[in-house]
Amino acid sequence: MKRSLFLLISMLVAIGIIAGCASNSSSGDDSSNTKDASSGDTNNTDTNTNTNDNASNDEASDEVVTLDFFQFKVEIADQLQEMINEYEAEHPNVKIKLETVGGGADYGAALKAKFASGEEPDIFNNGGFKELELWKEHLADLSNEPWVENLLPIGKVPMTDTDGKLYGMPVNLEGYGFIYNKDLFEQAGITEKPTTLSELKAAAQKLQDNGVIPFSAGYGEWWVIGQHLLNIPFAQQDDPVAFIEGLYDGSETFIGNDHFKEFQEVVDTEIGFGNENPITTDYNTQVTLFASGETAMLQQGNWTENMIYEINPDINMAFLPITLNDDADADRLPVGVPNNWVLNKDSENLEEAKAFLNWMVSSETGKRFITEEFAFIPAFDNIEASGLGALGQSILEYSKDEKTIPWTWFRWPDGANMEFAAKIQEYVAGKIEYSEVIESFQSIWDDMK
Repeated sequence: MKRSLFLLISMLVAIGIIAGCASNSSSGDDSSNTKDASSGDTNNTDTNTNTNDNASNDEASDEVVTLDFFQFKVEIADQLQEMINEYEAEHPNVKIKLETVGGGADYGAALKAKFASGEEPDIFNNGGFKELELWKEHLADLSNEPWVENLLPIGKVPMTDTDGKLYGMPVNLEGYGFIYNKDLFEQAGITEKPTTLSELKAAAQKLQDNGVIPFSAGYGEWWVIGQHLLNIPFAQQDDPVAFIEGLYDGSETFIGNDHFKEFQEVVDTEIGFGNENPITTDYNTQVTLFASGETAMLQQGNWTENMIYEINPDINMAFLPITLNDDADADRLPVGVPNNWVLNKDSENLEEAKAFLNWMVSSETGKRFITEEFAFIPAFDNIEASGLGALGQSILEYSKDEKTIPWTWFRWPDGANMEFAAKIQEYVAGKIEYSEVIESFQSIWDDMK
């Protein structure tokens, strides 16, 4: 009897030690000890694990892990859900709950509300640079994830901190400018692609004379004007990063800067040759006007491609630069990493979230969705940029020709873009003079920096 009791106690102690080791190796993830092979995790369990341990692992493998995925790219919401369905079919123990907030809604405010209410998502978006600094305390270090070795250099910059740690996986590469309808241009007798401001204005006049509204002006969306459009005078500085740093330390100013003076004519041209009621025109209306052939140009990016093709599958389109002047090097497009997938470091299911991100960019299914379904330009050298539509191909050509300028708004003070947009809207509505716009830009920066 004593010998049996001793053996029973010994077995219980041994099981306890093994369970403790398994818990310590799970990175704090108590929801499941089963990892997908694609996550790079290895099974450290000894091959002599007894029958009771195997039964315990089988029981754990039946548990369902739920990941909360909170993202803002409305243009791929449906396709992203389809990709998630594929992942869940391959990984029956993982469920991913997708929630999308974007397309004019304030994703940043919605994300802050999530964290404030305790409903912290496992996977969400972060733009990098200043936004990385704001959220870094909540982000998991992804420096050692298997996909990092295939990440293009441009994809590392926004989410790498001063210590060299990487906190995000780029969603893709994107670019924007004036998307133009080639057929409408040809019908108006425009034979040469306009690459300077004078040429753009001349083309707009020809389109108008031919009965076509030249521009879809979506000035009802703060990000269209206060972020993408206003990025142009920032990005056209001789050294954009140095200029922005100068705005922070006071050695640079908006007032008197040549490119911000030139910016007025860009706004005046788009509004003067644009659709009615531009400051109440939202994203969907702006894109629909262009896709339906009512307008010839659209200030947007290649993320609109799916929506445009859904409305008009036969449209013939490409990009024009948003030019500030007639300089010879004005033919450049802003290209960059639009945003990044990041993981909540306090997630109970962190390893499962890492496995999902890795699957997105390493599995054939994930790579197919990125290029063919999302129409994305991949930020990884292991994903061939095949199946791109006309806009993605146009961005790729500009990138290969090194005719690009940077995206700078992630370096601006948090929230400044919305304030900038409000002042541009006031100017377009005729409430303030352009000189007041520039003065307001300076005061907004000084107040928020």
